Amino acid sequence: MIMLTGQSLTLEQMKEVLYQKEKVFAFEKSMDLVKKSREAVEKIVSERKVVYGINTGFGKFSDVLIDKEHVRDLQLNLIRSHACGVGEPFPEIVSKAMVLLRANALLKGYSGCRPIIIEQLLELVNKEIIPVIPQQGSLGASGDLAPLSHLALVLIGEGEVFYKGNRMESIHALQMEGILPITLEAKEGLALINGTQAMTAMGIVGYLEAEQLAYESELIAAMTMEGLNGIIDAFAEEVHVARGYQQQIDTAARIRQYLCDSLLTTVQGEYRVQDAYSIRCIPQVHGASWQALDYVKEKLEIEMNAATDNPLIFDDGEKVISGGNFHGQPIAFAMDFMKIAVAELANISERRIERLVNPQLNDLPPFLSPEPGLQSGAMIMQYAAASLVSENKTLAHPASVDSIPSSANQEDHVSMGTIASRHAYQIIQNARRVLAIELICAMQAVEIRGVEKMASETKKMYEKGRELVPSIKKDRIFSKDIERAAAGLKEMDLRKFIQNFVK
Repeated sequence: MIMLTGQSLTLEQMKEVLYQKEKVFAFEKSMDLVKKSREAVEKIVSERKVVYGINTGFGKFSDVLIDKEHVRDLQLNLIRSHACGVGEPFPEIVSKAMVLLRANALLKGYSGCRPIIIEQLLELVNKEIIPVIPQQGSLGASGDLAPLSHLALVLIGEGEVFYKGNRMESIHALQMEGILPITLEAKEGLALINGTQAMTAMGIVGYLEAEQLAYESELIAAMTMEGLNGIIDAFAEEVHVARGYQQQIDTAARIRQYLCDSLLTTVQGEYRVQDAYSIRCIPQVHGASWQALDYVKEKLEIEMNAATDNPLIFDDGEKVISGGNFHGQPIAFAMDFMKIAVAELANISERRIERLVNPQLNDLPPFLSPEPGLQSGAMIMQYAAASLVSENKTLAHPASVDSIPSSANQEDHVSMGTIASRHAYQIIQNARRVLAIELICAMQAVEIRGVEKMASETKKMYEKGRELVPSIKKDRIFSKDIERAAAGLKEMDLRKFIQNFVK
C-alpha cells in the first residue's frame, strides 16, 4: 500500500501503482487538512462572502454572483459544460494516473473539497475503474479543464469508464462495485478540474517509457558498435571527465561496461583511426538527452505534488487567493524538452542503421542481405526508420511557444502543455520502432561477425532479441519483425538480464 500525503508522491511510486497495481490510501493528517479547508468553504457560503468559483461564475463569468440555493447547480453545470474533450481516449494507464494525481493534489488541503471526493477518487484507482477521457480539447491553462471534467463526470455517475476490459457507462461500473455517485457541493467541481493533471499524467507515462528507452538505446548502440567493429577508445573515462557533464560520463561508463569483454570492438589504428559521429559521439548525444530527461523528471515530481487549483484556501479560510497555479507552462516546457531529447535518440539511431546497411560505409553484406540483389534484406527497414525520425521532427516542434486567448480574453495566455505531452508520447512510440530496427540490424551484423565474440552483456540482449525476431535467412514481411521487436522493448525488464544496471 502506498500512502498519499499530497507532498511526497514519487515517480517510482507512480510506477508501482500504474504497472504493478499497488493500492493507495490517504494519510490521515492530510485528510485533517482537507476537512479544515472544507470548513472554510462552508463558512464562506454561509456568510455569503463573494469568492471566485464558490459563489461566482467561471472564467469571464467571474463577476456573476450565484445565489446560495444554486451553488450545487453551479458545480454540476460546470462539469457538464466543460466536458468538451474530443478524439480518441487517453490510454487507460494515463487516465488512471490522472485520477491518482488529482486525489494527491486535493490532499494538500488547499482546495476546499470534502474528504469523500478524495475517498472516491482513490476507490476508482484501487478498483481499476478508469474514466474514459478524450485526449484533445485542453489548452493547458485554467487547468486541463476538458479532460478533468470527463474525469469528474465519473464521480457523479455520468460519462464512461473502462472496467474489467469493457467500456461502459460509469453508473454501471459504480453500481457493480457498490459505489454511490456524489452530489457536488460548493467549490468541488472547480477543485476537480482546475489543475495540470492531464498533461502531468501523460508526461509521467511518457517519461517512464522514455527512461527505459534511453537505457535500451545505449545497449543497442553497444551492439551496433560490435557489428561495425567500433573503436572503444572514444569511450575512455578521461575523455568524458575532461568535458564535465555527468550524464555524458555515465553513458560512456555504461557503454564500456557493456563492451568490457567484447572481442568485436577495436582500438584506434587497428582498422581505422576514428569512427563516424553516430558511433564516436554516443556519450555526448545520448548524455545530452539524459540531461533533458533528468530535467523532465525533476519537474514532474514537483508537479505531482503541487497545488494547481484556483482559488487556493489558506489560514483556515482567512485567505482565499485567486492565482494561476493551474497554468501548465513548467510542464509544457518539460514536455517539449522530452520531445527533443527522445527524437534525438531516434535521429542518431537511424544514422547507425544507415552505417549497418550501407555497403559503402562498412564491410558487411549490402543491406545485410543473405543474397544481395535477389534478397533486399534490411534495405527498406532503413527507409522506415528515416520516415519515423522525419515525422518526429515535425512532432518535436515546441507546443509551448504557441498560445491562443480563450474565455473572451480573460484567459489570454495558455501553455498548450497537454498537446506537448501527447506529442512527446507519439515521439516515444516512433523512437522505439527506430531502435527496434537498429536492434534487428545490429543482431544481423553481429551474427556475421561471430556471436561467440560478443560481450557478455550485449550477448544477453542479442539472445533476448532473437526470441522476438529470427535471423534474416531470406526476405519476409519485416513490418511484423519491427512491431514484435518494438513491443519487446516496451515490455522488457532490463534488470533481469543486465548486471549492475544503474544510472
